[in-house]
Parts: sequence; structure tokens; C-alpha cells
Amino acid sequence: MKIVAAKKILKANDQLAEENRQKLTAAGVFCVNVVGSPGAGKTTLLEALFAALDGRLRPAVIEGDIAGSIDAERIEKLGVPVVQINTQGACHLDASMIAAAAEDLDYSAIDLLLIENVGNLVCTAGFDLGEHLRIIVLSTTEGDDKAAKYPAIFQGSHALVITKADLLPHTNFDTRRIAADMKRLAPKAETFQVAALTGEGIAPAAEWLAAKCAASATDD
Repeated sequence: MKIVAAKKILKANDQLAEENRQKLTAAGVFCVNVVGSPGAGKTTLLEALFAALDGRLRPAVIEGDIAGSIDAERIEKLGVPVVQINTQGACHLDASMIAAAAEDLDYSAIDLLLIENVGNLVCTAGFDLGEHLRIIVLSTTEGDDKAAKYPAIFQGSHALVITKADLLPHTNFDTRRIAADMKRLAPKAETFQVAALTGEGIAPAAEWLAAKCAASATDD
């Protein structure tokens, strides 16, 4: 019997992720890994961000789902290049999937690549995809205890976007608690509170993302 250690698999993923990152950087493409639970509002957030950016950046999206192409079809309707990955049961994307999907993208026509990961707060935490930045999306309907319960995914993120803020009056979600937990786990991370359907809070998040993209281009 041959036993393959998980560390060996993760090491191989990390090596390929670094290759992905180098290719993206060389092409001048800023890559963001968007993670969160199913139904957190990741796709709706992307739609709102694209509207707020208003053509200032040339975006593309890689959509990760276990099955189907519902979210990719929504992005495609916006005129944004999109590649769908169906993991067929896998609970996360990995670097090899991103490398394969990237073959269908023209990096010369892209400034910003957003990867919408499979909805999951556990598996997605351990796999580097080659991104430059990770955003964790948490909706007010999920509860304010998620950072305490799933610390790894929050600790590895550069920003927390609290979605469905318009539903706050109808929940017991404590924004102070989640903000404090995020500060403890990722002290340098930004926190944004948005209602993507109404546009509330989207502008600051979009400006932050545009600034990060611009700073990356300057560093290159």
C-alpha cells in the first residue's frame, strides 16, 4: 500500500500556485480569491463591484462550483469574460484548476482576475491558487460567530466583506463581534459592510480594490 501524505499534496499545490502568481504578475493581472459560504452573496458582490468600478479596470472571472453554471451566466451577461470550473464534488478550487482555466483567458486584455471559489469555509482555506489577495465574504444571515468557528479562512484573508447589511435589523448579527474577531485573526485586514443589491457600502470596497490593483501595477 502506498500512502501519500497531505503535506506532499499541499506542497505540490503551493508550487503550482506560485507559478500561477508569477504568470499573473508578469502579465500585469491582479488576482483576487473570493471565498465564503454558499449563499453569502459572492456573485452579487462581484456584480455590484463591477458596476461601481464602471470600466476603470478590465475584469475577468473564474467561477468555481461543484456543478452548474448559474453564476457564470450572470457574469457573462455583464460582458465580463468568465470561465466556469465544475469540481464535480470537490469542495474547493486548487492551483491546477486555475492553471487550466487560465488557458481560456487572454491576460493581455485583463487587469483584474476575480476567482469566485466554491462555497465553503473549511476546504478553501488550505489551498493557495496563485492569487495576490483573498477576500472573505460573510452575510449577516450566517451569524457573527463564523470567524471564531472557522478561524483559518479569516486569518488568511486580506479583507472581510459583510454582505446583506440591509437585513441587519432582522437578525441578531453583531458587527462589533465579527469586526473584533477579524482584527484579532488578521490585524491588517480591512472590513467592509455592504448591501450589494442596493449599492450600500459598495463604493469604499470598490475603491479599496482598485487601489490594491493600482499599487500592484506600480510595484511591478
